[in-house]
Amino acid sequence: MGGFRDECGVFGVFGHDDAANLSYLGLYALQHRGQESAGIASIDRGNLFIEREMGYVADVFDEARLSRLPGRSAIGHVRYSTAGDSSLSNAQPIVFSSGRGPLALAHNGNLVNAEEIRRSLEKEGALFTTNSDSETILHLLARSKKESAAGALVDALAEVKGAYSLVVLTKGEILAARDPNALRPLVLGDLEGAPVVASETCAFDLIGARYVRDVEAGEVVRLSAAGVESIRFAFPHPTPCVFEHVYFARPDSLVFGKSVAGSREAFGERLAREHPVEADIVVPVPDSGTYAAVGYARESKIPLGLGLVRNHYVGRTFIEPKQSIRSFGVKVKLNAVREIVAGKRIVLIDDSLVRGTTSRKIVKMLRDAGAKEVHLRISSPPTRFSCHYGIDTPTRRELIASNSSEEEIRKYVDADTLGYLSPEGLFEAFGRPEHATCAACFTGNYPVEIPESGEAEEPSEVAAGLEVSN
Repeated sequence: MGGFRDECGVFGVFGHDDAANLSYLGLYALQHRGQESAGIASIDRGNLFIEREMGYVADVFDEARLSRLPGRSAIGHVRYSTAGDSSLSNAQPIVFSSGRGPLALAHNGNLVNAEEIRRSLEKEGALFTTNSDSETILHLLARSKKESAAGALVDALAEVKGAYSLVVLTKGEILAARDPNALRPLVLGDLEGAPVVASETCAFDLIGARYVRDVEAGEVVRLSAAGVESIRFAFPHPTPCVFEHVYFARPDSLVFGKSVAGSREAFGERLAREHPVEADIVVPVPDSGTYAAVGYARESKIPLGLGLVRNHYVGRTFIEPKQSIRSFGVKVKLNAVREIVAGKRIVLIDDSLVRGTTSRKIVKMLRDAGAKEVHLRISSPPTRFSCHYGIDTPTRRELIASNSSEEEIRKYVDADTLGYLSPEGLFEAFGRPEHATCAACFTGNYPVEIPESGEAEEPSEVAAGLEVSN
């Protein structure tokens, strides 16, 4: 699809002898949510241990490094920054010493009022060690006069606005919290009596844990020797991000209590009804368009053909945000199967169309391989607005649908026809009405108010140098 970058993933396990290794495996399953850095923090006898580094989970951690993370409780984080520099100083978990003892925090989301809070705290003498919005939560937590860490976290969360699914590791407990809009996913599970939390259920599948439920909107879940305790800190008005189901989440996960694969197939089925075409074969852009293509093929009765092959062994070089690298990366990542596509009228399925450059190159690739016609179908509406809740989206001037008509886009990508899933079709296939869903990148309707500076045409300028930590 090209244009969006993955978010972050969080994991936590309380009271298990193999906490660090389980966190490693959990992060391994969540690698798709962030490939810039990985980190794990553990606690043992009141002492906090932290290991974090730039790179993939498998490259950061080995047996020696995991052995330096003792204790029966741990949290982990995989990260993809959404603004500012990518550097080790901003890798998570973030650690902090307070009167309650050491704390570690891992966060997926974006606080829309982080800059305002940071300025206020700095005036009061707070010293920040990162330019991550997540650190503001730790400072607020440390300054709370509440005796318990859970009470202090509730105090802190009362001050922040935006998207957050987070885990906090302290002596004797792990706290997991989700914003009142439940914009980002966070799930609770059980592993042989040890409670676990993760961004997605695919992490539970890998470690053999049982999915229990979602952490709910406006809820702090306390994991301790006493069991699992629920603390409601805000009135819930959930508007979960539909783009998790369109693209970000792994298809084998349950996200927001729904099968991601099932949603994508439903998007494809609806797309086939909205934009039928006479064709010989349905070809997905792997892997992002695969499940939508299954739904489109089933509904349209046009055979599914794997006419594009993805190279899964492309290194980080080809996902760096440089146009020259990104363009070259299309050829490195994908190749057409001439024997399948030559002489065929093709329905090409992808999940989204962002800048249009990737789609243009894929259409050309299919034509070069002998395709007779290429009909591009997108299993989501046009992406016209940027995300302020923890997804790294291009600025509006870079979003082709915010500046061009569908006919202009069709001509640019050189498709014979172009069809997007309608917003109405998206919500119906997702099974949630618009007022109970965040689809701001499609509609421009932001469920959490964005400060005026954040509503500018260029959202990359929102934080004025403050890095969000999705």
